[in-house]
Order: sequence, then structure tokens, then C-alpha cells
Amino acid sequence: MPAAAQEQVDVALVLAVDVSRSMSPEELQIQRQGYAAAIASPEVARAIELGLHGRIGLMMFEWANESHAREIVPWSIIETGEDAREFADKVLSDQTFGQRRTSISGAIRHASALLADVPYDADRMVIDISGDGPNNQGAPVTLARDAAVESGFIINGLPLMTKGGIGFQFNIPDLDEYYRRCVIGGPTSFVIPVVEWAQFPDAVRRKLILEIGGRMPPEPARVIKAQITFDKPYDCLVGEKIWRRLREQYFWDP
Repeated sequence: MPAAAQEQVDVALVLAVDVSRSMSPEELQIQRQGYAAAIASPEVARAIELGLHGRIGLMMFEWANESHAREIVPWSIIETGEDAREFADKVLSDQTFGQRRTSISGAIRHASALLADVPYDADRMVIDISGDGPNNQGAPVTLARDAAVESGFIINGLPLMTKGGIGFQFNIPDLDEYYRRCVIGGPTSFVIPVVEWAQFPDAVRRKLILEIGGRMPPEPARVIKAQITFDKPYDCLVGEKIWRRLREQYFWDP
């Protein structure tokens, strides 16, 4: 249902969904169905009901290259099961076509702009970003992350460590670690990796429940928390370097 200006919500949550060409049409459809099923699930409805205000602000957009950020569902108040089902129906009714390149930094910046102008009085502001590869276009992802965290936003990650799509050359084996070290940030931020598409609906449902409640999962859940690390530095420009190497070899612009 339409939101009332400055209505109080427990969380303003932006769902940023990767539609880069590295994902196959089948994977894009599974992703869309998984989000819809999770949003309309009884477990998510219960998490919303248990909040201080009993409602959340939710919106979804798709992203790929730095200039591609397309709204799927606008800001909506989710308070009842009917609200959630209406949102899920809009997710399912939309059509997605894969786009070139992967700019996680562009997605974070777009989500940050949406939260900066959010039409609610939100206790927390969260960016929920999914993707199947590292940043390979636009500003370095760490710059966008740091700016978002500085603004008081939390960034959580859903790295899709699956195989498929035409951009498999961009796959990195430790995408979950890349998301932990380079993408997520803010208090209670975390990563939930998806290794097989069959895991996707449950992973999204768990992620939404945690984000709505503003809490961390009990151990030993398959969740990677943001934390200070004294390991050797991680190369957060790995995606940009892969793209440059492939371009030199194949003159290809995924």
C-alpha cells in the first residue's frame, strides 16, 4: 500500500538485485521467484509483526552497469500479509533482461541515494545487495561502501556462488570473502553465501528475517559476519583486473 510520509518503520530496506549478463535467463527467473516467495512467507510476516512498530519500508531495484538501476517495486509499507503478497506479486509481474557489466559500487550509491531520501522515519536503514561476481565497472566498491557506512547505512550481502550464465570468466572462488572484505559494512552486517540455486529462497528468507529484526544469527549458521581482520589485505580490485585482462584477450565487454 502507498506509504505515508514520515511514517515510523522498524527498518527501511532496499533490495538491490543483480541482473548482469553473467546470470542466465533461468537464473534471473529463479532469483525473482525466490525474492517473491521470501517476502510473502509467513516467517517474514512474523518477523515484521514482532518489530517495535510492526511495519517496514521496502523497495526493490535491479542493477548491472553503473548507469543501469531500474526500479522494480517502489517504496512500500509492509505491515500485513496482504501488503507482502502485493509486493511479491509486483516482483513476479516484472520482466528482467540481463545487462552488461557489474558495478556493485553503482548499486550501493543508488541505494544510498534512495535511503537518503526515504519517505519514512526509520529506526535502521539497510541495503541488501545480491550478486554473482565482483565489481568490474565504475568507482572502486570500497569507496561506495565506506561512504554508505559513513551515512549510517548497513550493507548486507548475498553472494551467488553458482555456476552458469555467459560471464563465468568473472567467477571467483572466494566471492563470499570478497563480499565480506570489500562490500558489506556497518553494525550487524553479514554475508549469506548461496552455493546452489536450490538454497536461494531459504537464504533470502533468512536474510530478510535477520534484517527486519536487526540481529545476528545463532552459530553455527552459514553466515559470515563483518569483522576486523588482521589477515593479509584483500584485493578489492580483482573484478576490474579480470575485466581488463579479458578485454585485452577477447575484446569482449560483458
